[in-house]
Amino acid sequence: MSTPSVTVVVPAYHEEEGVARVLDRLVEGISLDFEILVVVDEPDDPTIAAVHEHVGDDERVRTLVNTYGRGPAHAVRYGIDHASHPVVVVTMADGSDDPRMIDPLARLVERGVVVAAASRYSPGGQQVGGPIFKSLLSRTAGRTLGVFARVGTDDATNSFKAYDTEFVREVGIDSRSGFEIGLELTAKARRLRRPVAELPTIWLDRTLGESRFDLQGWVPKYLRWYRFAFGPELTLDEVRQQAARIAARNQGKQGTT
Repeated sequence: MSTPSVTVVVPAYHEEEGVARVLDRLVEGISLDFEILVVVDEPDDPTIAAVHEHVGDDERVRTLVNTYGRGPAHAVRYGIDHASHPVVVVTMADGSDDPRMIDPLARLVERGVVVAAASRYSPGGQQVGGPIFKSLLSRTAGRTLGVFARVGTDDATNSFKAYDTEFVREVGIDSRSGFEIGLELTAKARRLRRPVAELPTIWLDRTLGESRFDLQGWVPKYLRWYRFAFGPELTLDEVRQQAARIAARNQGKQGTT
């Protein structure tokens, strides 16, 4: 069995205060061959200077300026499109995720799983801090999807996941706002009956800066992907067609799910 290698995509927006610490933890925590892509929206984002100053000539760490549009969904999509390794992991720049999970998540993908989730809500997992209402919604969505839709994880909404890069490029990413991508790709894997697995993780709320999670604006979009996870097996073409309709509705255009 070959040793997996991984691209770590880190969407960032004005994370200059804490990005050095996050990068140190990533480099220390990953033993596999890796690259880290810190993706920002604007060329004058001070995160870029902070990364360059900290990593020096370490070619494993790069900054990319996203040209797809503003926001985390575009940044994640841009990073995945520029990934050079067969496994891609999405993790946050706020330090809330445990980088020591990247190796075992990547190894699950190398064994044939298309989505490997770091789960706060499976036995052994934990969420420390964060807004109570947001946590309740996330936990309820995760548990119900795990039990009733059988998506393969109790934490489908968590952004901290490893993906088979080829799978992501095959099904495409239709989300254009927020952090819907983790839920979207989990739902697509389920409707295609592709394998999804999880490992427990401990998530810690950020200590620097402020969360930019837009509860009111993003929840309706999450709900459409939530509903999509339920249903019979679909072909790849059917998944693409239905996902395009969801994306159209999430962008305020005409369409039905």
